[in-house]
Amino acid sequence: MKTINLMEKLAQFSNHWDPHVVADYNGNDVMVVKFQGEFPFHVHPDTDDFFLVLEGEMEMDLEGQSHIVKAGELFIVPKGVTHRPRAENECKVLLIEPIGEPNSGDPKTATLKPHI
Repeated sequence: MKTINLMEKLAQFSNHWDPHVVADYNGNDVMVVKFQGEFPFHVHPDTDDFFLVLEGEMEMDLEGQSHIVKAGELFIVPKGVTHRPRAENECKVLLIEPIGEPNSGDPKTATLKPHI
């Protein structure tokens, strides 16, 4: 058991769209990530996708609609819904996903998420 400072963890890297695991919780990875630009449209067929904006602002594009998500707000994409997060300016986000879930929803493109 220990305290985890999310802003300190975010300061340890500068790349975008590369989640870093900061903790494990009930079979889930708790991660921090920086967004800027657009992530490709994708779908997670078996799990919801959890986004909590810590700093900045992002947009979540869904099939035919878009939602602005500001600092202090969270957005959950239900499983099976095609979506794309994007941010005009850098945005810092906390993600929660089942351990091993690929960012793109496609196991063929999965990469190991670093722990910091």
